Amino acid sequence: MDKAFIIDEDRKQRIGFEEVIYGASKSIALLSELLEEYSEKNKNVLITKLQQDKAKALLDVYKTAFYDDESGIFMLYPINKIENHSIKVGIVSAGSSDIGVANEAFYTLEYMGVDARIIHDVGVAGLHRLLDKLEDLKTFDVLIIVAGFEGALPTVVGGLLPQPIIAVPTSVGYGTAKDGVTALHAMLTSCANGISVVNIDNGYGAAMSAFRMLKLIKK
Repeated sequence: MDKAFIIDEDRKQRIGFEEVIYGASKSIALLSELLEEYSEKNKNVLITKLQQDKAKALLDVYKTAFYDDESGIFMLYPINKIENHSIKVGIVSAGSSDIGVANEAFYTLEYMGVDARIIHDVGVAGLHRLLDKLEDLKTFDVLIIVAGFEGALPTVVGGLLPQPIIAVPTSVGYGTAKDGVTALHAMLTSCANGISVVNIDNGYGAAMSAFRMLKLIKK
């Protein structure tokens, strides 16, 4: 029988980064097969949206692996970080309920070799907290803004700061928040010019958008 998954060996040469594995829909058996292949080649791999039960089974085998409960991010090997005082990406979360999506963006960028910092809990319900962080936010090259409920935070940040802004709606909120659909529509119809929007809970996609922007700036 043919393999259910073939690693895209040429992706880094084509677009500048290795293949990333979406874990939510894959079985433990298939993920184990993939990790064995990467391990034999002594290569790291990033798995996104990995459920805790699957992660536990894999961690029992791959003792050196890293897993973040909040985001579902799994890496075969943890990243050895070198302190960098010039951090390029700021990840801003509206509330503590958005931490999982913010962490997904953070660890994806870490895997890609990009330093990022998360600034938590500066949503529009406490606008003074955002205003207190403005000078800090000006130091980043790219901002990822993570928000649920009515999704207003990217518009507010986009009206105050000049950097590229990547907005991430989250599936957080009551009733008519509709699992993030309201926040997504709000961000897509934002009156702040030039905001980019990724899909609901897609911290990984936001991180990769920032990565591509930074690669272009460097080039």
